[in-house]
Amino acid sequence: MPVIIISAVAPADLRYSTADHFLAIFSPLITNVTTTFTRASYAIILYMIAANLIPMPSPMLLCDDPTLPCLQTLLAPYALRVVRAADDQPIPGSFWGDSEAGLVGDALWVRRDTPVHSALHEAAHYVCMDEARRARLHTDAGGDTQEENGVCYLQILWADALAVADSGRARMCADMDAWGYSFRLGSAARWFSEDADDARVWLLRHRLIDAADRPTWRKRR
Repeated sequence: MPVIIISAVAPADLRYSTADHFLAIFSPLITNVTTTFTRASYAIILYMIAANLIPMPSPMLLCDDPTLPCLQTLLAPYALRVVRAADDQPIPGSFWGDSEAGLVGDALWVRRDTPVHSALHEAAHYVCMDEARRARLHTDAGGDTQEENGVCYLQILWADALAVADSGRARMCADMDAWGYSFRLGSAARWFSEDADDARVWLLRHRLIDAADRPTWRKRR
């Protein structure tokens, strides 16, 4: 997929890194769009945004007011509490700092500006770790490569179950790519569909998903 380059006059929010990310954000708003864009296509889209004909999207889905209760509902079966920090306060238990989600015990900490992919990634760590690590959890989820792969796979599955507009595995994969997740096939979507058999087997072994790729809504023991 070619890199999209939008004119320097475009708002910073619109300088997306890949066509996949751009399409994932605009596809609910624009139908019959191909992956080959022309300068005229860019101009039309930017004009529509400037004229308030379509809304300015966030570069990533965030844990804003409509999203927070949906996250809480999604993660309730795991007995994982989703707690919001004040907008001007550091996020407790955040391994990466800034707006990234944090883990402290059975609490997943977010702010309004926390990306959903970050919240679901940390939540998946909570579910995928063993009971001993979960009992002393604070900030660093730890885990080996197999577990990390399982975490990424599970967060993509959860994106389909999250009752938020524009959520879904395509948007999750695009946001993961935009943040900088690294996969040897070059994108989260390709990894998930072509190179994630080991992650799926790991999740099945720990009974975190079923044979139909559905979350079992249980934690690893």
